[in-house]
Amino acid sequence: MPVLARFYGVVVRMLFAPLLGAHFHAIHGEHELMVSITPLTVIQGDAPPRVRALVLEWARRHQAELLAAWVRCGQGLRPRPIAPLP
Repeated sequence: MPVLARFYGVVVRMLFAPLLGAHFHAIHGEHELMVSITPLTVIQGDAPPRVRALVLEWARRHQAELLAAWVRCGQGLRPRPIAPLP
């Protein structure tokens, strides 16, 4: 799974799995969230509330880039990195 971004101990990765729809994975330590891009929502996993909030804020700021990354993955191309939270 290619890494899209790293911030505050969170690693964001994307694996193209069309049956699940456009989504990404956010890993923080032993916790993992699977997040739908449209609509922007956690669809699986758990993480501390602060981590969950950071991931959703980052995704909200970069939703268009996440969708572009999903399209690139679907074309067999490596997604471009996305800026982390400041």
